[in-house]
Parts: sequence; structure tokens; C-alpha cells
Amino acid sequence: MYRKIEKELLKWKQNSKMPLMLIGARQTGKTYILEKFAKENFKNYVYINLEKEQNISEIFDETIDPNELIQKIEILKNINFDVENTLLFLDEIQVNENAITSLKYFCENEKNYKVVCAGSLLGVKINRFHSSFPVGKVTIQYLYPMNFEEFLIANNEEKLIEEIKTHYKNNTPMITPIHNHALDLYKNYLIIGGMPAIINDYLNNEKNITKVNFELSEQIITSYLADMNKYTENTESIKNSKIYNAIPKELARENNTFKYSIVDKDARKIRYESSLDWLLASNMILKCNLTEKPESPLKAYINEDKFKIYLSDCGLLRTLSNIDYEEIILNKNEMYKGVLTENYIAITFKEKFKEIYYYTFGKYEIDFLIKLNGDIIPVEVKSGRRNRSKSLNEYIKKYNPKYSIRISSKNFGMENNIKSIPLYAVFCINED
Repeated sequence: MYRKIEKELLKWKQNSKMPLMLIGARQTGKTYILEKFAKENFKNYVYINLEKEQNISEIFDETIDPNELIQKIEILKNINFDVENTLLFLDEIQVNENAITSLKYFCENEKNYKVVCAGSLLGVKINRFHSSFPVGKVTIQYLYPMNFEEFLIANNEEKLIEEIKTHYKNNTPMITPIHNHALDLYKNYLIIGGMPAIINDYLNNEKNITKVNFELSEQIITSYLADMNKYTENTESIKNSKIYNAIPKELARENNTFKYSIVDKDARKIRYESSLDWLLASNMILKCNLTEKPESPLKAYINEDKFKIYLSDCGLLRTLSNIDYEEIILNKNEMYKGVLTENYIAITFKEKFKEIYYYTFGKYEIDFLIKLNGDIIPVEVKSGRRNRSKSLNEYIKKYNPKYSIRISSKNFGMENNIKSIPLYAVFCINED
């Protein structure tokens, strides 16, 4: 399946001598996309799983000199390593800290070694690195679950993508049948989420949502919880699990600013903050910061104590919340459909903007603030067609933004300086 990050990988191949590190949550497709990239862009590649190939992992405990490492790998793999035409792929690199340290020396080596690496919980490993992390010697890229545009590409809906982009640019409504078709696909994505294994199962079952094996989602969540047990102390693992499992309850609250007391009635920041940081570094959850001024740079005005937490994938959130897909298809659970919708927007904006923010003033709240072409733009999210919002109207009166965005199931349009963007077109925002 095509991933948009492939463009970034090609840029890296053409322009960078630094090793590339791909960071992302488990099951987002890191190994798949790097192997696909290797097969399509190099004559040869050497794949090494440092968790499974203990004999090679031990080499890094003896030396971190690239030339010596390659020589030993050649012997153990019984290969000839052609530097100019071979990619070295170190998977599960987090299990060996010396392997991460060696990336600095691969970067500085006179030979033009091409090295990529990935691993589960690599973000956590970097945050807790005991040695000196090779800052400035590694290109870091993030792989998120498949976004809605990638989901459309997987469904062979390239013509629909172009139609969406055209109407987004022109602010003109699409004809109703195509608009409804796009909404149906979005609704399926909201249910399935962006995990490649589940999307692949959907495609293999004739794109019939009723035939999807949703146990795959449960298995991914189980693997996440297993990672917490494997890579943390028992007490920290319990706290990590409590936070992760409390997210559906947090998001369902009318004021869903994160509160430790929702996780555990006796919870306090001092006890749970490290667990929250672990989950953020693992890319299992996302943080949306409260900014106290709708001015650039938004990051300069964040309130460290007020934020929202979202799950990294809307399909996993639906599963963790025990919401049946029929409830979404038949609009039986409008309240939680709104929760899933907000989470979907948060994921999309995180991938696009790296940092995400919301804003409150008085009794009003703006779902998201984003920076587009130098302007701070308020964004309101609605899961359905109803689009009346006092908060957005009051914000416009108070701050007079260049324009505003309302995301809902309504068609494209521009009215009262509010740009209407259908839920299926959020990927168009901030497109290069």
C-alpha cells in the first residue's frame, strides 16, 4: 500500500548522508514501508532484526566502527556488501543502544553508507537514552497510521481525491452523489482507522465493513499493553495502562481537558506524569495543548497544566470504547461519533502541523487553532450537518481572523467568511 512518507524517503536518498530513523507506534507499517522503499530504490538491501538476530546484535557490543561492523555482518550473513548500491536496514534497533550510537559514525564515515532503522517504542528509547544520542547525525521521520487520503488511494479512489482537492480550492460544492459517496468512505475510515493490517483486511473482504475482522484492532491494543509490560517496571506499566484505558472516558466528558482524577480518583500529576510522557513518546497517544493567546507562535503561550489527550488512531479508539460499527453506520451514537470525529481531526492535524492546540476564552472554546500562511485560523469541528456555533461566532467578533474553518458533513462552501470543509477533505488543509 502506498504511503505519503515515500516521498520523504526518496528525498533522503537523494540528498542526505545521515542515517534515517523512522519513528512510530507499533503496527503503523514501519518495517513494511522501509522494505518496500529498499526493494524499489536499491539494487540490494540487508535486513537485520536486532531483536531476533542476537549474533549480529552482539557485534555492536564489540565495536561501533562502521567498517568493522559491515565486515562482521558480511561474514555472518555470507554476503558482499556493495556500499554504493546497498541499503542497510536495522530493525528493532531500540534493543541495542550501541547500535543507535553507531549511527553517528555511519554518518561521519568517509564511505557513503546508506542506513535506515526502525523499532517499536523507539521514541521512548530516545527519551531514556543513557548514552549520548547522535543529535544532528540522524534524520528522523515519523510514521503515523494511514490517513484518510492514503485510505482513499488504497481504495483506488484517486479520481475522487482530485475532485475533493478541486472543490476545496474553489470553495464550490460537489454534486450530491459524489459528496455522499465520499462521506460513506469517511464513515468507513472512522470505524476502521488507519492501521494498515485492518485496512488490508477491509480491502481483502471486498470493502464490506460487515466482513472486517475487528479482532485485529483488539490484538493491536493487546500488543500495546504487552509493550507496556515488557519495556517498563510493573508499577509504571500499571499506570501507563490506566491512562491509556481512561482516554475514552476522558474524551466523552463535556469538558475533556485531561484530568488525572479520571484515570484514578487518587491520581496526582507527580505520580502519573512520567507514565503520560512514556505514552506520548511511544506515539500511542497525542497531546493537544491549550494556548492562552491566539497569536503566533502558539507554542509560546501554552498552559503546561491544561491539555487534551487523544488516541493515535480513531479505529483503536472505537475499539477501546467498545462502540460497535453499526452504531456509527446507523448514527445511533451521535455523542460518541463526535468524540471519534474530534480524535480523527486531532490525528490529521498532528501529522500536518506536528503540534496541535485548542483555545478557550470566557465560557467559549475553539476546538483547534492552526497556523496557515502566517495567519492563526480557528477551526470548529462538527460530526454532523448542524453547524451553529456560538463559540466560533464569538471568536470571530473578538479576534476578527482572516477567515475561519468549520469542519462538518456539510458540502464545500464559503459563507460569512467561514470556509466549510467536509469531514472527508481535512487532508487538503495545509497541503504543499
